[in-house]
Amino acid sequence: MMNKKLAATTIFGAVVAAAVLGSRFTPAVGTETGNWYRRQRKSRLNPPDAVFAPVWTTLYALMAIAAYRVWRAHEGESRSSALRLWAAQLGLNAAWSPLFFGAKKPAIAFVDLLALLGAQAAFVRKSNRVDRAAAWLFAPYIAWVMFAAHLNLEIIRRNA
Repeated sequence: MMNKKLAATTIFGAVVAAAVLGSRFTPAVGTETGNWYRRQRKSRLNPPDAVFAPVWTTLYALMAIAAYRVWRAHEGESRSSALRLWAAQLGLNAAWSPLFFGAKKPAIAFVDLLALLGAQAAFVRKSNRVDRAAAWLFAPYIAWVMFAAHLNLEIIRRNA
């Protein structure tokens, strides 16, 4: 088992890498992607752009804490499975921005969100067996991804 500092650094690094990847595909004003995104008809519930960075910063912090708590739990199959599911959900999370903003493929990005929700739910089930708090730390994240799925689906529906 790796030491606590290395585990924390690895988890933090993975979360930062996902966040950095996502930030490379944003709808910045004056860019082609930004222009494309602003032309999309969106849900009335779509929050202002300024909301996304603080929300995602908080959610990434909760993800990292959840993973670290699971990593600290007693070694076993549930712990190992939970950590694999955590890594899978992080990969699916990181894929969304390149799919939605980079490729401008909202439908494929929506499928990614559905897979992400499945991976999140599986992580919660497994992590609940080794650290109940880690499972609960995913509640706001799941709620936000469900909201994001609604926003994504509305863009598909309104711009078809």
